[in-house]
Amino acid sequence: MELYRAGEDCLKAIYVLQKENGIVHSTDVARKLNVSKASVSRSMKLLREGGMLTMDIDKRLHLTRAGSEIAERVYDKYRVLKEWLVHLGVDDETAETDACRMEHAISDKSIAALKMQTE
Repeated sequence: MELYRAGEDCLKAIYVLQKENGIVHSTDVARKLNVSKASVSRSMKLLREGGMLTMDIDKRLHLTRAGSEIAERVYDKYRVLKEWLVHLGVDDETAETDACRMEHAISDKSIAALKMQTE
């Protein structure tokens, strides 16, 4: 399954929210991403169909192993990019926004090179 930006954003949001709160609902994801519940619902449906997440009877979201692996990879890219931008002198808010955009386009090879430079 090829994920697009919206799907990766949702997986990353669920991953972060699970770490922060443990329990995640679609409304939490919509709030975190500052998007409509309808757009999150569409993404959730596609992610469930793609085997990336499950929803239990209480409508709590749970990443599958495949979903968790993708979410961790996207979050790691975000984290490395944000740290790198802040290190370069970019303010925190701009670094966060730019890292969110860049995480979808940068290759694993380039992230590995950045990690080596920042360690």
